[in-house]
Amino acid sequence: MSALYTSADEAEEAFYEAIARGDLETLMGIWSEDEDIVCIHPTGQRLSGAAAIRESWQTILANNPRFSVRIKQRVRWSSVLLCVHSVIETLQLGDEPTPHGPMLSTNVFQRGVHGWRLLSRHTSAASMEDPSGFTEDSDHCQRTLH
Repeated sequence: MSALYTSADEAEEAFYEAIARGDLETLMGIWSEDEDIVCIHPTGQRLSGAAAIRESWQTILANNPRFSVRIKQRVRWSSVLLCVHSVIETLQLGDEPTPHGPMLSTNVFQRGVHGWRLLSRHTSAASMEDPSGFTEDSDHCQRTLH
């Protein structure tokens, strides 16, 4: 049985930690059991369903055994059952001195019987300039929807 994540933040942290460890089983355990889960990687291909998403992450982790993601400028919108996180990611691949990115990712989490789970993830390349005006130190904003 997958871990019980008591918040979307906890599920998101576990997601990025699973990537850093190359732990496909934990990574997939964070995804919702809903059959309509969706993942869009920066390549632009839309993957729907657990089997397609698992296969893509298996390939990513196999080709990048030492892969970590640093996130910043997290913006959150949350309600009782749904939480949307928009983050800027920087990827570090192995011993490469130059990080890859920035990447813009939107992670959508849903609360259910088994805690918070990832329902949808969409990542795309970002421009090198940050038009938002946030500084490197601005880690997050949070908005709660009623």
